[in-house]
Amino acid sequence: MDRIDREILRLLMQDASRSLAEIAQEVGLTPTPCWKRIKRMEEQGVITSRVAIVDPAKVGLPISVFVAVETGDHSADWIARFAAAVEGLPEIVECWRLGGDVDYLLRVVVPDMAGYDAFYRRFVAAVPALRKVTGRFAMERVKGTTALPI
Repeated sequence: MDRIDREILRLLMQDASRSLAEIAQEVGLTPTPCWKRIKRMEEQGVITSRVAIVDPAKVGLPISVFVAVETGDHSADWIARFAAAVEGLPEIVECWRLGGDVDYLLRVVVPDMAGYDAFYRRFVAAVPALRKVTGRFAMERVKGTTALPI
């Protein structure tokens, strides 16, 4: 990746709805070579998707809960079952496997406390051998971006 590729990525991360002509002009290319660079980065998996970022509160999901999960089972079967449960619960918008005392960290979005309780019940029923599940409720989002510092 060269400087132009990085600039294209910066522009797309800021606003993926920009037209190809706008992006090309801003990076000093004509549209065809700019399109070829974008296409190549998509084919290489550098660009994985282009999405609309939605305000959770405006669609009825104002509560974010960070859920720390500790398990006593690290077998391949358990990991597969856990991954399937995570995929099947749409409230989980992010899931990270961690090193240290917590095995997984989930970001869960829900409409209210009752919504979290319903999620929690489905989650613990779907995943066996959970040692500890701890929810931490976000009070304020201080920073939120999907743009990487490239």
